[in-house]
Amino acid sequence: MMKKQIFIILFLGSLFVSAQSVELANNYFDRGEFDKAISIYEEILQKAPNNYTVYQKIVESYQQLKQYDKSEKIIFERLNQSKNPTLNIELGYNFQLQKNTLKANEQYNLAIEQVAVQSNYAYSVAAAFEKKSLIDWAIKSYEVGVLGNPNLNFDYQIALLQGQNGNIELMVDKLLDYSFTNQNNVVLVQNQLTRFMTDTADETFSDYIRKALLIRVQKSQDIFWNQFLSWYFVQQKEYGKAFVQEKAIYKRNPEGFNNIISLAQYAMQENESETAKTIFEFVLENTQDFGLQIAANIYLMNLEIDKASPEQYPAIQTKIATLLKQFGTSPFTLELQILSAHFDAFYFNQLDQSKATLENALELNISPRQQSQVKMELADILVFSEKFNQAILYYAQITESFKNDEKSHEASMKMAKASYYKQDFDWALQQVKVLKQSPSLLIANDAIELFLLISDNSAEDSLRLALKSFAKADLKMFQNKNDEALVGFLTILEQHKDDVIIDGTLYKIAKIYEKKKDFNNALKYYNLILENHSEGIYVDEALYFSAEIYRKELNESEKAKPLYEKMIFNHQDSIYFTDARKQYRLLRGDTI
Repeated sequence: MMKKQIFIILFLGSLFVSAQSVELANNYFDRGEFDKAISIYEEILQKAPNNYTVYQKIVESYQQLKQYDKSEKIIFERLNQSKNPTLNIELGYNFQLQKNTLKANEQYNLAIEQVAVQSNYAYSVAAAFEKKSLIDWAIKSYEVGVLGNPNLNFDYQIALLQGQNGNIELMVDKLLDYSFTNQNNVVLVQNQLTRFMTDTADETFSDYIRKALLIRVQKSQDIFWNQFLSWYFVQQKEYGKAFVQEKAIYKRNPEGFNNIISLAQYAMQENESETAKTIFEFVLENTQDFGLQIAANIYLMNLEIDKASPEQYPAIQTKIATLLKQFGTSPFTLELQILSAHFDAFYFNQLDQSKATLENALELNISPRQQSQVKMELADILVFSEKFNQAILYYAQITESFKNDEKSHEASMKMAKASYYKQDFDWALQQVKVLKQSPSLLIANDAIELFLLISDNSAEDSLRLALKSFAKADLKMFQNKNDEALVGFLTILEQHKDDVIIDGTLYKIAKIYEKKKDFNNALKYYNLILENHSEGIYVDEALYFSAEIYRKELNESEKAKPLYEKMIFNHQDSIYFTDARKQYRLLRGDTI
């Protein structure tokens, strides 16, 4: 027993020493001290002759020292022990470094010949060639492997190699063909295409994907290509074009609406209201599913509310009541009940009625997550009523019930906002410090914005007078009391002209005017940000929303184009960058 323990201790000790030696040698190698690295690597190789990694390091070290005769000798010794074709590549590369192309090609061809004899070598040989940046030889390895065994498929690997060679169109065609014959791997292909679209600034790449997919849609009756083209248009944020493909898919295979509903949601997130409306109306026209009918009606009501003027509010309230009467009060219509309560509170100030609706909803047989939805809306209404402590209790219940969930982060952000509205700035600051790390980009952005607002305006004004006025006006904006909010923000401009809070105040005023559809005044205040606060945090918003007003509301595209262009070149980290680039290309006349 004692001998066994001693053996284990000695064995583990030797492993530790060996690991230390490898680490030391690697350090020398990385620093370019190849002589020192070789001496240690060779000691290790004597004790562990099958350590292929160490063997390769020795070869590379001699090659770095241009001692090609020594690296050749080591490779030959290995080649005599093993007929692995990757060693022929090592030897050929050693000749290539000496500019002996003839001998190098001889060895490369020997490796390829072994692939012809044994197709299973194709992958390892191609990988060895690729490691040496010998891309054409790597492609040849795969092609020879498939000739020997047609059951092998290296389209995906060959496609990526063609991409490395700069043959982008060939790469796209190969990837698309591979995805069709291996439909379980379509996500893998789409991820690669997305990476290339993201990494390359060459617009022709994205354009070629579109052309290649359109050709396949026209030539083939398989809905696979319609699905792929729909995916492409979603990546380009061309939701209307994606919907054309989804309709074609549905007409030929009317199995479900999941993709169509997702498409409408994407369109809503990107403020493509008309496209979203068209999609939801299509769903209502074609489904008898109770749940889908409710969901589509809720989305359509939200779209109508976003665009409505106060004169239209009574008609909307009647529509919501009619929908509730039509579909009934049950767990299945919970979101409709929440919408009703929200509209009653925030647009008609009918607080008792909205609270009663939500309290009745909590009595239904609903899941904990559904309960959290109701409590979140109830807390929002309590904030609207300026009952901040009660609201914070509801938000806290949600964060406690769904720890580390996005719902918890959302509730935490709202809790921080409630603290901010009640002017408990220190507590709000503590909360947003944590939320800046939220995995949700929107919550993280909101947290950073609130953090900067409080911290910047506390540093220069210990009494926080401007911040208190700002929070009060901001609360009015949350309460949908836009006229009162506007008065509050305009007062800040008059009373705190030199404070750091001014750019945020200009932004809020611009948003209120935009909401009131007074677009000329909105543009005026956005422009004040661009002229007087060009280094501030609201510049990308001012550029983007000004461009959107010119393009969508005033139909003055030529004025929108230079604003989008500034976004593209100066604000690539903005959350509005992708859409700004898309709109700029469309206005410029690019085919997307």
